[in-house]
Amino acid sequence: MSITKKGVVFLHAKMILNEFLLEITIKNYSERTKKSYRNNVNLFLTWLELEYSITEIEDILVTHIKSYIKYQSAKGRKATYVNSILKCLVSYFNYAVDEEYINMNIAKRVKFQREDKVIIKTFTDSEVRSMISSFSYNSYMEARNKCIVALLLDTGIRNAELCAIKIQDVKEESILIFGKGYKERLVPISPFLKKVMLKYASIRDFYFKEHGQLFEYYFLSYRAKPLTIEAVERVVRIAGERAKVRRDIRCSPHTCRHYYAQAQLRNGLDVYSVSRLLGHEDITITKRYLQSIQDEQVLDMSIKTSPLMNLK
Repeated sequence: MSITKKGVVFLHAKMILNEFLLEITIKNYSERTKKSYRNNVNLFLTWLELEYSITEIEDILVTHIKSYIKYQSAKGRKATYVNSILKCLVSYFNYAVDEEYINMNIAKRVKFQREDKVIIKTFTDSEVRSMISSFSYNSYMEARNKCIVALLLDTGIRNAELCAIKIQDVKEESILIFGKGYKERLVPISPFLKKVMLKYASIRDFYFKEHGQLFEYYFLSYRAKPLTIEAVERVVRIAGERAKVRRDIRCSPHTCRHYYAQAQLRNGLDVYSVSRLLGHEDITITKRYLQSIQDEQVLDMSIKTSPLMNLK
């Protein structure tokens, strides 16, 4: 914060960034998301200071943001990368407007770049079956890992969301998920998944009862500690290795999410419902999965939903 000779108070843009980062921390945003906001906004503000000697948020104009976007494009950055920067700036200025530091979100006046059609590659059904069956029920760790992989593939939840599941969140037919910004949603438990979860819960309860340990989280390390994001990533990677998943497919929790979205769309669930189940804020994010469904699959889907084939 600085004060001019006239006594008018101006707010340093980087001070507001610190406030913004604290706000999204309170809202339970993932570390990955916070890092993206911090890096992208900070780089923009640093560039502004070097290029235009601007440090106060009131002095930032639409032309400055456009110049920065042009600067990034000239460096050969792809549209997806440039758009991710702009999304971070939109959120940052949204916060500044909400806190009444400025009157208008100028970043919203900058158009997003047109992105190339991206084909999201994910697991095949055969690979998914092999990944789940790669773990057994012979020990606590094996049963836990089997349940983790099945849950990720059959609900599409995020890695951090899985780690945060508590015993009380698991209901008879659904799981209460706390997503980005503490937003709650329910995901269904299919009969297939329920069978896996029941077996896992039975083995888990027996294992920790023997060790005399109490717990509140649904998934635990062998020492009864809550799982970390890194631990879940390792489980999916091991499943991929055991199942001999194709080398060009990244075996990660997020790829499980991709599989879930595409499978639901292929099986006929509408994009709006898939968006809600995934916890997407914007349906345009979900529509990317539609682009990855092959033309032959779309034709097959359209035959199943043909108006004349479904006359009542």
